[in-house]
Amino acid sequence: MPARLRRLDHALFAAVAGRHWPGAERILPRLSHSADHGRLWLALAAGAALSGRPGGRARRAALRGVAALGAASATVNGFAKWSFGRSRPVLDAVPAVRHLRRPPVTTSFPSGHSASAAAFATGVALESRGGGTALAPLAAAVAFSRVYTGAHYPSDVLAGAAIGVGAAVVTRRLLAPRPLPAPSQPTVPAPRLPGGRGLVAVVNPVAGTSESLHVLRTDLPRAEFLVWDRAAGSLEQALDEAARRAADAGGALGVLGGDGTVNTAAPLALRHGVPLAVLPGGTFNHLALDLGIVEPADACRALESGDAVAVDLARFTSGAGPGGRAGGAGHAGHFVNTFSLGVYGELVEVRERWRGRIGAWPAAVLAAAVVLRHARPVELTVNGRRRSVWLLFAGNCAYTSFGGATPRRPDLADGRLDTHIIHGGRWARLRLLLATAVGLPHRSPVHAAARVPWLRITGIPPGTVCAFDGETAPAPTELLLDKEEWRLTVYRPLPLG
Repeated sequence: MPARLRRLDHALFAAVAGRHWPGAERILPRLSHSADHGRLWLALAAGAALSGRPGGRARRAALRGVAALGAASATVNGFAKWSFGRSRPVLDAVPAVRHLRRPPVTTSFPSGHSASAAAFATGVALESRGGGTALAPLAAAVAFSRVYTGAHYPSDVLAGAAIGVGAAVVTRRLLAPRPLPAPSQPTVPAPRLPGGRGLVAVVNPVAGTSESLHVLRTDLPRAEFLVWDRAAGSLEQALDEAARRAADAGGALGVLGGDGTVNTAAPLALRHGVPLAVLPGGTFNHLALDLGIVEPADACRALESGDAVAVDLARFTSGAGPGGRAGGAGHAGHFVNTFSLGVYGELVEVRERWRGRIGAWPAAVLAAAVVLRHARPVELTVNGRRRSVWLLFAGNCAYTSFGGATPRRPDLADGRLDTHIIHGGRWARLRLLLATAVGLPHRSPVHAAARVPWLRITGIPPGTVCAFDGETAPAPTELLLDKEEWRLTVYRPLPLG
Protein backbone atom coordinates (compact mmCIF):
# COMPACT_ATOMS: atom_id res chain seq x y z
CA MET A 1 0.00 0.00 0.00
CA PRO A 2 1.38 3.48 -0.86
CA ALA A 3 2.68 5.41 2.14
CA ARG A 4 0.10 8.18 1.74
CA LEU A 5 -2.83 5.75 1.82
CA ARG A 6 -1.26 3.90 4.73
CA ARG A 7 -1.04 7.13 6.74
CA LEU A 8 -4.67 7.95 5.94
CA ASP A 9 -5.70 4.43 6.91
CA HIS A 10 -3.94 4.68 10.27
CA ALA A 11 -5.37 8.15 10.89
CA LEU A 12 -8.92 6.95 10.31
CA PHE A 13 -8.33 3.99 12.60
CA ALA A 14 -7.00 6.30 15.33
CA ALA A 15 -9.99 8.65 14.89
CA VAL A 16 -12.44 5.79 15.42
CA ALA A 17 -10.44 4.49 18.40
CA GLY A 18 -10.25 7.88 20.05
CA ARG A 19 -13.88 8.86 19.71
CA HIS A 20 -16.55 7.99 22.24
CA TRP A 21 -19.57 6.26 20.67
CA PRO A 22 -22.46 6.34 23.18
CA GLY A 23 -23.89 2.88 23.83
CA ALA A 24 -21.70 1.18 21.26
CA GLU A 25 -19.47 -0.56 23.83
CA ARG A 26 -22.32 -2.91 24.75
CA ILE A 27 -23.54 -3.61 21.23
CA LEU A 28 -20.81 -3.61 18.60
CA PRO A 29 -18.38 -6.13 20.17
CA ARG A 30 -21.26 -8.57 20.63
CA LEU A 31 -22.49 -7.96 17.10
CA SER A 32 -19.00 -8.57 15.76
CA HIS A 33 -18.76 -11.81 17.72
CA SER A 34 -22.18 -12.99 16.48
CA ALA A 35 -20.90 -12.78 12.91
CA ASP A 36 -17.92 -15.08 13.55
CA HIS A 37 -17.80 -17.87 10.95
CA GLY A 38 -20.91 -16.38 9.32
CA ARG A 39 -23.17 -17.56 12.15
CA LEU A 40 -25.34 -14.44 12.12
CA TRP A 41 -25.98 -14.67 8.38
CA LEU A 42 -26.57 -18.43 8.41
CA ALA A 43 -29.16 -18.02 11.17
CA LEU A 44 -30.92 -15.31 9.16
CA ALA A 45 -30.78 -17.51 6.06
CA ALA A 46 -32.26 -20.46 7.93
CA GLY A 47 -35.04 -18.22 9.23
CA ALA A 48 -35.78 -16.93 5.73
CA ALA A 49 -35.72 -20.44 4.25
CA LEU A 50 -38.20 -21.69 6.84
CA SER A 51 -40.43 -18.63 6.92
CA GLY A 52 -42.92 -19.98 4.38
CA ARG A 53 -43.28 -16.67 2.53
CA PRO A 54 -45.52 -17.14 -0.56
CA GLY A 55 -43.81 -17.72 -3.90
CA GLY A 56 -40.51 -18.98 -2.47
CA ARG A 57 -38.79 -15.56 -2.78
CA ALA A 58 -37.54 -15.62 0.82
CA ARG A 59 -35.90 -18.99 0.30
CA ARG A 60 -34.34 -17.93 -3.01
CA ALA A 61 -32.99 -14.77 -1.37
CA ALA A 62 -31.52 -16.86 1.45
CA LEU A 63 -29.90 -19.19 -1.07
CA ARG A 64 -28.34 -16.31 -2.97
CA GLY A 65 -27.08 -14.75 0.25
CA VAL A 66 -25.49 -17.96 1.55
CA ALA A 67 -23.94 -18.78 -1.83
CA ALA A 68 -22.42 -15.29 -2.02
CA LEU A 69 -21.20 -15.59 1.57
CA GLY A 70 -19.52 -18.91 0.79
CA ALA A 71 -17.80 -17.53 -2.31
CA ALA A 72 -16.61 -14.41 -0.46
CA SER A 73 -15.34 -16.41 2.51
CA ALA A 74 -13.46 -18.81 0.26
CA THR A 75 -11.86 -15.91 -1.60
CA VAL A 76 -10.81 -14.06 1.55
CA ASN A 77 -9.65 -16.97 3.70
CA GLY A 78 -8.37 -19.23 0.96
CA PHE A 79 -6.43 -16.68 -1.06
CA ALA A 80 -6.49 -12.99 -0.15
CA LYS A 81 -5.34 -13.08 3.48
CA TRP A 82 -2.37 -15.31 2.74
CA SER A 83 -1.38 -13.23 -0.29
CA PHE A 84 -1.08 -9.93 1.57
CA GLY A 85 -0.09 -11.01 5.11
CA ARG A 86 -0.85 -7.67 6.76
CA SER A 87 -0.49 -7.48 10.54
CA ARG A 88 -3.44 -6.63 12.77
CA PRO A 89 -3.72 -3.13 14.27
CA VAL A 90 -2.03 -2.41 17.58
CA LEU A 91 -4.73 -2.13 20.24
CA ASP A 92 -3.06 0.43 22.50
CA ALA A 93 -5.36 3.24 21.32
CA VAL A 94 -8.54 1.13 21.51
CA PRO A 95 -10.32 1.16 24.91
CA ALA A 96 -10.14 -2.26 26.57
CA VAL A 97 -13.94 -2.44 26.87
CA ARG A 98 -14.14 -2.71 23.09
CA HIS A 99 -11.64 -5.54 22.68
CA LEU A 100 -12.94 -8.84 21.35
CA ARG A 101 -13.00 -11.72 23.80
CA ARG A 102 -11.12 -13.86 21.30
CA PRO A 103 -8.58 -11.79 19.35
CA PRO A 104 -8.32 -12.86 15.67
CA VAL A 105 -5.29 -14.94 14.77
CA THR A 106 -5.36 -14.58 10.97
CA THR A 107 -3.84 -11.75 8.97
CA SER A 108 -5.68 -8.44 8.70
CA PHE A 109 -6.22 -7.68 5.00
CA PRO A 110 -8.96 -8.01 3.83
CA SER A 111 -11.71 -8.29 6.46
CA GLY A 112 -13.53 -11.61 6.24
CA HIS A 113 -16.40 -10.38 8.42
CA SER A 114 -16.96 -7.41 6.10
CA ALA A 115 -16.80 -9.63 3.04
CA SER A 116 -19.38 -12.02 4.47
CA ALA A 117 -21.69 -9.20 5.55
CA ALA A 118 -21.56 -7.44 2.19
CA ALA A 119 -21.89 -10.70 0.28
CA PHE A 120 -24.94 -11.87 2.18
CA ALA A 121 -26.74 -8.51 2.10
CA THR A 122 -26.00 -8.02 -1.61
CA GLY A 123 -26.97 -11.57 -2.47
CA VAL A 124 -30.32 -11.12 -0.73
CA ALA A 125 -30.83 -7.72 -2.37
CA LEU A 126 -30.35 -9.20 -5.85
CA GLU A 127 -33.39 -11.39 -5.22
CA SER A 128 -35.40 -9.19 -2.84
CA ARG A 129 -34.80 -5.45 -2.81
CA GLY A 130 -36.78 -5.07 0.40
CA GLY A 131 -34.82 -7.80 2.15
CA GLY A 132 -31.52 -6.31 1.05
CA THR A 133 -32.56 -2.86 2.22
CA ALA A 134 -33.46 -4.26 5.64
CA LEU A 135 -30.11 -6.07 5.92
CA ALA A 136 -27.90 -3.19 4.72
CA PRO A 137 -27.72 -1.36 8.09
CA LEU A 138 -26.91 -4.61 9.89
CA ALA A 139 -24.18 -5.48 7.39
CA ALA A 140 -22.72 -1.97 7.67
CA ALA A 141 -22.76 -2.22 11.48
CA VAL A 142 -20.87 -5.53 11.37
CA ALA A 143 -18.28 -4.04 9.02
CA PHE A 144 -17.85 -0.94 11.20
CA SER A 145 -17.58 -3.08 14.33
CA ARG A 146 -14.37 -4.58 12.96
CA VAL A 147 -12.70 -1.15 13.05
CA TYR A 148 -14.42 -0.17 16.29
CA THR A 149 -13.11 -3.24 18.14
CA GLY A 150 -9.61 -2.81 16.73
CA ALA A 151 -9.69 -5.98 14.64
CA HIS A 152 -9.12 -4.22 11.29
CA TYR A 153 -8.02 -1.04 9.60
CA PRO A 154 -10.65 0.80 7.51
CA SER A 155 -8.99 -0.30 4.26
CA ASP A 156 -9.35 -3.94 5.35
CA VAL A 157 -13.08 -3.40 5.77
CA LEU A 158 -13.51 -1.59 2.43
CA ALA A 159 -11.58 -4.28 0.56
CA GLY A 160 -13.58 -7.03 2.23
CA ALA A 161 -16.86 -5.32 1.38
CA ALA A 162 -15.79 -4.99 -2.26
CA ILE A 163 -14.96 -8.69 -2.40
CA GLY A 164 -18.35 -9.50 -0.87
CA VAL A 165 -20.27 -7.44 -3.42
CA GLY A 166 -18.28 -9.00 -6.25
CA ALA A 167 -18.94 -12.50 -4.95
CA ALA A 168 -22.67 -11.78 -4.85
CA VAL A 169 -22.68 -10.55 -8.45
CA VAL A 170 -20.75 -13.60 -9.66
CA THR A 171 -22.90 -16.13 -7.82
CA ARG A 172 -26.04 -14.47 -9.16
CA ARG A 173 -25.05 -15.59 -12.64
CA LEU A 174 -24.24 -19.09 -11.45
CA LEU A 175 -27.58 -19.42 -9.61
CA ALA A 176 -29.77 -17.82 -12.27
CA PRO A 177 -32.95 -19.93 -12.15
CA ARG A 178 -33.90 -21.89 -15.20
CA PRO A 179 -37.59 -22.10 -16.12
CA LEU A 180 -39.53 -25.10 -14.89
CA PRO A 181 -40.11 -27.70 -17.58
CA ALA A 182 -43.50 -28.70 -18.84
CA PRO A 183 -45.25 -31.38 -16.77
CA SER A 184 -43.52 -34.74 -17.22
CA GLN A 185 -46.81 -36.57 -16.68
CA PRO A 186 -49.83 -36.71 -19.00
CA THR A 187 -52.99 -34.79 -18.31
CA VAL A 188 -56.12 -36.61 -17.14
CA PRO A 189 -59.78 -35.84 -17.89
CA ALA A 190 -61.44 -33.17 -15.75
CA PRO A 191 -64.61 -31.14 -16.29
CA ARG A 192 -64.32 -27.71 -17.81
CA LEU A 193 -65.66 -25.09 -15.44
CA PRO A 194 -66.10 -21.83 -17.43
CA GLY A 195 -66.38 -18.91 -15.09
CA GLY A 196 -66.00 -21.39 -12.23
CA ARG A 197 -69.38 -23.04 -12.83
CA GLY A 198 -69.66 -26.08 -10.52
CA LEU A 199 -66.67 -25.06 -8.40
CA VAL A 200 -67.40 -25.05 -4.67
CA ALA A 201 -64.42 -23.47 -2.92
CA VAL A 202 -63.76 -23.28 0.80
CA VAL A 203 -61.76 -20.27 1.96
CA ASN A 204 -59.63 -20.46 5.08
CA PRO A 205 -59.41 -16.81 6.26
CA VAL A 206 -56.65 -17.67 8.73
CA ALA A 207 -54.20 -18.28 5.85
CA GLY A 208 -53.99 -14.70 4.55
CA THR A 209 -56.17 -15.13 1.47
CA SER A 210 -58.14 -11.86 1.23
CA GLU A 211 -56.31 -10.37 -1.76
CA SER A 212 -56.48 -13.58 -3.82
CA LEU A 213 -60.13 -14.10 -2.88
CA HIS A 214 -61.08 -10.73 -4.35
CA VAL A 215 -59.34 -11.56 -7.64
CA LEU A 216 -60.80 -15.07 -7.83
CA ARG A 217 -64.34 -13.88 -7.19
CA THR A 218 -63.94 -11.46 -10.08
CA ASP A 219 -62.40 -14.01 -12.47
CA LEU A 220 -64.69 -16.91 -11.44
CA PRO A 221 -68.10 -15.23 -11.07
CA ARG A 222 -70.03 -18.53 -11.32
CA ALA A 223 -68.06 -20.28 -8.55
CA GLU A 224 -69.36 -20.61 -5.00
CA PHE A 225 -66.96 -19.39 -2.33
CA LEU A 226 -67.61 -20.46 1.26
CA VAL A 227 -65.59 -18.61 3.89
CA TRP A 228 -64.97 -21.01 6.74
CA ASP A 229 -66.17 -19.81 10.14
CA ARG A 230 -64.55 -21.64 13.02
CA ALA A 231 -67.64 -21.07 15.19
CA ALA A 232 -69.83 -22.96 12.71
CA GLY A 233 -67.80 -26.18 12.79
CA SER A 234 -64.44 -27.67 11.90
CA LEU A 235 -62.59 -27.01 8.66
CA GLU A 236 -62.94 -30.70 7.78
CA GLN A 237 -66.72 -30.48 8.11
CA ALA A 238 -66.85 -27.43 5.86
CA LEU A 239 -64.68 -29.10 3.22
CA ASP A 240 -66.65 -32.34 3.39
CA GLU A 241 -69.92 -30.49 2.78
CA ALA A 242 -68.36 -28.52 -0.09
CA ALA A 243 -67.03 -31.72 -1.69
CA ARG A 244 -70.50 -33.31 -1.48
CA ARG A 245 -72.10 -30.28 -3.16
CA ALA A 246 -69.41 -30.22 -5.85
CA ALA A 247 -70.07 -33.91 -6.57
CA ASP A 248 -73.80 -33.23 -6.92
CA ALA A 249 -73.07 -30.38 -9.35
CA GLY A 250 -70.56 -32.37 -11.39
CA GLY A 251 -67.91 -29.80 -10.56
CA ALA A 252 -64.83 -29.62 -8.36
CA LEU A 253 -63.78 -28.89 -4.82
CA GLY A 254 -61.74 -25.72 -4.53
CA VAL A 255 -59.51 -24.82 -1.62
CA LEU A 256 -58.08 -21.39 -0.89
CA GLY A 257 -55.64 -21.61 1.99
CA GLY A 258 -52.23 -22.90 2.96
CA ASP A 259 -50.81 -26.40 2.61
CA GLY A 260 -52.49 -27.48 5.84
CA THR A 261 -55.87 -26.58 4.35
CA VAL A 262 -55.03 -28.47 1.15
CA ASN A 263 -53.97 -31.43 3.30
CA THR A 264 -57.43 -31.53 4.88
CA ALA A 265 -59.20 -31.17 1.53
CA ALA A 266 -57.28 -33.80 -0.46
CA PRO A 267 -58.65 -37.02 1.13
CA LEU A 268 -62.18 -35.56 1.06
CA ALA A 269 -61.93 -34.86 -2.66
CA LEU A 270 -60.74 -38.44 -3.17
CA ARG A 271 -63.56 -39.81 -1.01
CA HIS A 272 -66.26 -37.92 -2.94
CA GLY A 273 -64.68 -38.55 -6.33
CA VAL A 274 -64.31 -34.91 -7.36
CA PRO A 275 -61.34 -33.05 -8.84
CA LEU A 276 -59.41 -30.69 -6.59
CA ALA A 277 -58.64 -27.09 -7.51
CA VAL A 278 -55.78 -25.62 -5.48
CA LEU A 279 -56.21 -21.84 -5.48
CA PRO A 280 -53.17 -19.68 -4.61
CA GLY A 281 -53.22 -17.25 -1.73
CA GLY A 282 -52.32 -19.12 1.44
CA THR A 283 -49.27 -18.60 3.59
CA PHE A 284 -47.75 -21.88 2.39
CA ASN A 285 -48.50 -22.93 -1.18
CA HIS A 286 -45.99 -25.65 -2.02
CA LEU A 287 -48.41 -27.89 -3.92
CA ALA A 288 -49.74 -24.91 -5.87
CA LEU A 289 -46.21 -23.99 -6.92
CA ASP A 290 -45.48 -27.56 -8.01
CA LEU A 291 -48.65 -27.41 -10.09
CA GLY A 292 -47.44 -24.23 -11.77
CA ILE A 293 -50.08 -22.14 -10.01
CA VAL A 294 -48.45 -18.91 -8.85
CA GLU A 295 -51.18 -16.37 -9.57
CA PRO A 296 -54.99 -16.70 -9.47
CA ALA A 297 -54.97 -16.42 -13.28
CA ASP A 298 -53.08 -19.74 -13.50
CA ALA A 299 -55.81 -21.59 -11.61
CA CYS A 300 -58.55 -19.87 -13.62
CA ARG A 301 -56.92 -20.91 -16.90
CA ALA A 302 -56.78 -24.56 -15.83
CA LEU A 303 -60.43 -24.53 -14.72
CA GLU A 304 -61.58 -22.92 -17.96
CA SER A 305 -59.77 -25.47 -20.15
CA GLY A 306 -60.22 -28.54 -17.92
CA ASP A 307 -56.49 -29.29 -17.77
CA ALA A 308 -55.57 -31.58 -14.87
CA VAL A 309 -53.04 -34.18 -13.75
CA ALA A 310 -53.08 -37.14 -11.39
CA VAL A 311 -51.52 -36.49 -7.98
CA ASP A 312 -50.45 -39.09 -5.42
CA LEU A 313 -51.90 -38.85 -1.94
CA ALA A 314 -49.41 -40.14 0.62
CA ARG A 315 -50.49 -41.38 4.03
CA PHE A 316 -49.01 -42.31 7.38
CA THR A 317 -50.69 -45.12 9.28
CA SER A 318 -50.01 -46.19 12.84
CA GLY A 319 -49.05 -49.79 13.65
CA ALA A 320 -49.35 -51.11 10.08
CA GLY A 321 -47.19 -53.25 7.86
CA PRO A 322 -46.51 -52.65 4.15
CA GLY A 323 -49.74 -51.85 2.35
CA GLY A 324 -51.55 -51.24 5.64
CA ARG A 325 -52.65 -54.88 5.93
CA ALA A 326 -51.11 -55.79 9.28
CA GLY A 327 -53.31 -56.18 12.32
CA GLY A 328 -53.74 -53.26 14.68
CA ALA A 329 -53.45 -50.66 11.92
CA GLY A 330 -54.99 -47.30 12.62
CA HIS A 331 -55.46 -44.17 10.51
CA ALA A 332 -53.09 -41.34 11.33
CA GLY A 333 -53.15 -38.87 8.44
CA HIS A 334 -52.22 -37.87 4.90
CA PHE A 335 -49.71 -35.57 3.26
CA VAL A 336 -49.61 -34.05 -0.20
CA ASN A 337 -46.13 -32.53 0.20
CA THR A 338 -43.90 -33.70 3.02
CA PHE A 339 -43.76 -35.66 6.26
CA SER A 340 -40.97 -35.52 8.84
CA LEU A 341 -39.89 -36.76 12.24
CA GLY A 342 -37.23 -35.18 14.40
CA VAL A 343 -35.97 -31.65 14.68
CA TYR A 344 -38.23 -30.12 12.01
CA GLY A 345 -41.43 -30.93 13.87
CA GLU A 346 -40.10 -29.18 16.96
CA LEU A 347 -39.00 -26.22 14.84
CA VAL A 348 -42.48 -25.86 13.32
CA GLU A 349 -44.08 -25.89 16.76
CA VAL A 350 -41.78 -23.16 18.09
CA ARG A 351 -42.17 -21.10 14.93
CA GLU A 352 -45.96 -21.22 14.99
CA ARG A 353 -46.01 -20.43 18.72
CA TRP A 354 -44.22 -17.11 18.11
CA ARG A 355 -45.30 -16.28 14.60
CA GLY A 356 -48.43 -14.37 15.56
CA ARG A 357 -46.47 -12.24 18.04
CA ILE A 358 -43.29 -11.30 16.18
CA GLY A 359 -43.86 -12.23 12.52
CA ALA A 360 -42.82 -15.11 10.27
CA TRP A 361 -39.13 -14.31 9.70
CA PRO A 362 -38.23 -13.47 13.32
CA ALA A 363 -40.20 -16.49 14.55
CA ALA A 364 -38.36 -18.79 12.15
CA VAL A 365 -34.98 -17.41 13.25
CA LEU A 366 -35.94 -17.83 16.91
CA ALA A 367 -37.17 -21.38 16.26
CA ALA A 368 -33.95 -22.34 14.47
CA ALA A 369 -31.83 -20.94 17.31
CA VAL A 370 -33.86 -22.63 20.06
CA VAL A 371 -34.27 -26.02 18.41
CA LEU A 372 -30.78 -26.42 16.99
CA ARG A 373 -29.32 -25.49 20.38
CA HIS A 374 -31.41 -27.73 22.62
CA ALA A 375 -32.74 -30.55 20.41
CA ARG A 376 -31.25 -34.03 20.45
CA PRO A 377 -31.25 -36.82 17.84
CA VAL A 378 -34.16 -39.27 17.90
CA GLU A 379 -33.57 -43.02 18.08
CA LEU A 380 -35.69 -44.82 15.46
CA THR A 381 -35.86 -48.14 13.66
CA VAL A 382 -36.31 -47.52 9.93
CA ASN A 383 -37.16 -50.57 7.80
CA GLY A 384 -35.65 -52.80 10.47
CA ARG A 385 -32.44 -50.82 11.02
CA ARG A 386 -31.84 -48.83 14.20
CA ARG A 387 -30.72 -45.26 13.57
CA SER A 388 -29.99 -42.06 15.45
CA VAL A 389 -31.42 -39.22 13.36
CA TRP A 390 -31.79 -35.47 13.52
CA LEU A 391 -34.35 -35.49 10.77
CA LEU A 392 -36.32 -38.07 8.81
CA PHE A 393 -38.00 -36.52 5.79
CA ALA A 394 -40.37 -38.12 3.28
CA GLY A 395 -41.56 -36.23 0.23
CA ASN A 396 -44.67 -37.20 -1.70
CA CYS A 397 -42.94 -37.93 -5.05
CA ALA A 398 -39.40 -37.06 -6.06
CA TYR A 399 -38.15 -33.56 -5.37
CA THR A 400 -35.56 -31.96 -7.59
CA SER A 401 -33.93 -28.54 -7.79
CA PHE A 402 -33.58 -26.27 -10.81
CA GLY A 403 -30.60 -23.96 -10.77
CA GLY A 404 -30.41 -24.12 -6.99
CA ALA A 405 -33.91 -22.72 -6.61
CA THR A 406 -36.65 -24.03 -4.39
CA PRO A 407 -37.02 -27.82 -4.86
CA ARG A 408 -39.92 -28.82 -7.10
CA ARG A 409 -41.69 -32.02 -8.19
CA PRO A 410 -42.05 -32.34 -11.97
CA ASP A 411 -44.01 -35.60 -11.60
CA LEU A 412 -46.69 -35.65 -8.91
CA ALA A 413 -47.70 -39.27 -9.43
CA ASP A 414 -44.50 -41.33 -9.53
CA GLY A 415 -45.66 -43.72 -6.77
CA ARG A 416 -42.54 -43.10 -4.65
CA LEU A 417 -41.58 -41.46 -1.38
CA ASP A 418 -38.49 -39.27 -1.61
CA THR A 419 -36.90 -40.13 1.74
CA HIS A 420 -33.97 -38.38 3.40
CA ILE A 421 -32.29 -39.00 6.75
CA ILE A 422 -29.90 -36.63 8.53
CA HIS A 423 -27.93 -38.82 10.90
CA GLY A 424 -26.82 -37.81 14.37
CA GLY A 425 -23.11 -37.45 15.04
CA ARG A 426 -20.35 -34.93 15.49
CA TRP A 427 -21.04 -31.57 13.81
CA ALA A 428 -24.31 -32.97 12.42
CA ARG A 429 -26.19 -30.03 13.95
CA LEU A 430 -24.09 -27.46 12.07
CA ARG A 431 -24.20 -29.49 8.88
CA LEU A 432 -27.98 -29.68 9.13
CA LEU A 433 -28.21 -25.89 9.50
CA LEU A 434 -25.95 -25.32 6.50
CA ALA A 435 -27.82 -27.88 4.41
CA THR A 436 -31.18 -26.28 5.26
CA ALA A 437 -29.90 -22.78 4.53
CA VAL A 438 -28.47 -23.52 1.08
CA GLY A 439 -31.05 -26.13 0.07
CA LEU A 440 -28.43 -28.76 -0.79
CA PRO A 441 -28.75 -31.45 1.90
CA HIS A 442 -27.40 -34.13 -0.43
CA ARG A 443 -23.99 -32.48 -0.15
CA SER A 444 -23.75 -33.34 3.54
CA PRO A 445 -21.84 -36.48 4.63
CA VAL A 446 -24.42 -37.09 7.38
CA HIS A 447 -27.21 -37.38 4.83
CA ALA A 448 -28.72 -40.50 3.26
CA ALA A 449 -31.50 -40.62 0.64
CA ALA A 450 -33.62 -43.18 -1.21
CA ARG A 451 -36.82 -43.29 -3.25
CA VAL A 452 -39.05 -46.07 -1.99
CA PRO A 453 -42.72 -47.13 -2.29
CA TRP A 454 -43.15 -47.39 1.48
CA LEU A 455 -41.31 -46.79 4.73
CA ARG A 456 -41.84 -48.51 8.08
CA ILE A 457 -40.72 -46.71 11.24
CA THR A 458 -40.85 -48.37 14.68
CA GLY A 459 -39.53 -47.68 18.14
CA ILE A 460 -40.52 -44.02 17.99
CA PRO A 461 -39.97 -42.51 21.46
CA PRO A 462 -43.08 -41.16 23.23
CA GLY A 463 -43.41 -37.40 22.86
CA THR A 464 -41.82 -37.30 19.40
CA VAL A 465 -43.46 -34.73 17.13
CA CYS A 466 -44.21 -35.41 13.48
CA ALA A 467 -44.81 -32.65 10.93
CA PHE A 468 -46.87 -33.02 7.77
CA ASP A 469 -47.69 -30.24 5.29
CA GLY A 470 -46.90 -27.60 7.91
CA GLU A 471 -49.05 -29.20 10.62
CA THR A 472 -47.73 -31.03 13.69
CA ALA A 473 -49.01 -33.86 15.89
CA PRO A 474 -47.67 -36.39 18.41
CA ALA A 475 -46.25 -39.39 16.57
CA PRO A 476 -47.39 -42.93 17.44
CA THR A 477 -44.72 -45.47 18.37
CA GLU A 478 -45.02 -47.22 14.97
CA LEU A 479 -45.73 -45.76 11.55
CA LEU A 480 -46.09 -46.92 7.98
CA LEU A 481 -45.65 -44.34 5.22
CA ASP A 482 -47.11 -45.31 1.85
CA LYS A 483 -49.66 -44.07 -0.71
CA GLU A 484 -53.36 -44.35 -1.32
CA GLU A 485 -54.33 -46.79 -4.07
CA TRP A 486 -56.32 -44.14 -5.96
CA ARG A 487 -54.91 -40.82 -7.13
CA LEU A 488 -56.35 -37.35 -6.96
CA THR A 489 -57.33 -35.41 -10.05
CA VAL A 490 -55.98 -31.89 -9.60
CA TYR A 491 -56.25 -28.95 -12.00
CA ARG A 492 -52.93 -27.84 -13.45
CA PRO A 493 -52.44 -25.15 -16.12
CA LEU A 494 -50.44 -26.08 -19.20
CA PRO A 495 -47.48 -23.81 -20.04
CA LEU A 496 -48.39 -20.85 -22.24
CA GLY A 497 -47.01 -20.82 -25.74
